[in-house]
Amino acid sequence: MIINLISGPRNVSTALMYAFAQRSDTTVKDEPFYGYYLKLTGVIHPGRKRIMNSLSTDIGRITNELLDQNHKDRIIFVKNMAHHHINVDKKFLLASKNVFLIRNPAELLVSFSKVIKDPSLDDIGIRKSWELYRELKEAEVIPAVIDSGELLKDPELMLKKLCGHIGISFDVKMLTWPAGPRKEDGIWAEYWYHNLHKSTGFIKSEPKEVVVPAALESVCTEAAKYYNELFKVSIKYN
Repeated sequence: MIINLISGPRNVSTALMYAFAQRSDTTVKDEPFYGYYLKLTGVIHPGRKRIMNSLSTDIGRITNELLDQNHKDRIIFVKNMAHHHINVDKKFLLASKNVFLIRNPAELLVSFSKVIKDPSLDDIGIRKSWELYRELKEAEVIPAVIDSGELLKDPELMLKKLCGHIGISFDVKMLTWPAGPRKEDGIWAEYWYHNLHKSTGFIKSEPKEVVVPAALESVCTEAAKYYNELFKVSIKYN
């Protein structure tokens, strides 16, 4: 089974990857489309050249390798960014259990802009998530949608619900992990995973009010349209 996580940045996606990495039946892959995305778009991210050198930039080769590893008795958890899904073969999406991970765009933008200055709508992937969700629905493939704010209200309950939707059993080991870097981390971990490496599990929290900088208000307003549509169909805390 392939679980294809389709997330935006700063959505606790890496924490979710670490959770699945604790399962004895699961192998995790950290953003295998990242190098391809950087090469195709020319987007400047920290460590750009190193990332492209560390990963294949051939999208067909990447998806075929993932599909070749797809076995009934093994779970492959692929942490992906929504906006990295450019010209991805539909056979990969249709062969996967797709999970959309979303986050309140105001919180996301404030966090993301600390690393990437003045992010655009395309940089945060929420519109791409909505487009992919609609494509899958039209193909009669029912993806799961989970909101990071809901997840952090009660991680155990929400992970149980997510596992049920995917069709796998919940494993209590998913709730904790050792502090520090992991062997599965992409080389971009040094730019993005500092706080996560201090953690040993999900931390329960309630959504917080944030002030969106004036320069990002228009992006936030546009992002909210897609976020709200996906939130309507997401797995809820209660």
